[in-house]
Amino acid sequence: GGGEVARALGFRVPELVLLDVGEEFGRTEPDEEIQDLLKASLGLNLGMHFLSGAFTADPYVNGIDATVASRIVWLDAFLTNVDRTALNTNMLMWNRELWLIDHGASLYFHHSWRNVEEAALTPFPFIRDHALLPKASGIAEADRWMRQHITPRTLEKIVDLVPEDWLDYGMEGITAADVRQQYKRFLTERLKHSSNFVNEAIDARRRLI
Repeated sequence: GGGEVARALGFRVPELVLLDVGEEFGRTEPDEEIQDLLKASLGLNLGMHFLSGAFTADPYVNGIDATVASRIVWLDAFLTNVDRTALNTNMLMWNRELWLIDHGASLYFHHSWRNVEEAALTPFPFIRDHALLPKASGIAEADRWMRQHITPRTLEKIVDLVPEDWLDYGMEGITAADVRQQYKRFLTERLKHSSNFVNEAIDARRRLI
């Protein structure tokens, strides 16, 4: 989901594909740890196109400008993505272009379904650890641009792409359709109240520099 939101906002994201892993897959793998991982991955999985020859992007070497940095900070604050830090930027350079990868740590509100509306309004203080925050001098401008380039309907369509099996969390009385609706509600409410996380990011940057 997070990767498709990034793509909808014009960022380069490797092609995502669905992979159905059968019981025979990896049976000859000698490493027990990898065997366990493969057994836990039976069924439908999400794969990503391999960018051959890509290398980790360095914000200070690869010329990421303030506009791009600010839009990426906005994206990650919107998605509550805790995993684009200096230790692990999850950004690659490929064919001299910047690519964003691995949005699996986004939308962590789904670990607790108690109050989705309340979760959508959180300012996301973890933005203080973002690898690009020092370069993101145009976060307010990024907010205006992003809000013009994504709509609640687009977000709902992206959530509709998620296979039903992945939304069955095994919670009593909560169906996959309920979970899908909760994701839609979270994203559309968060977009509507983007000033909450935008102000937090601006304040975090001010404290940083």
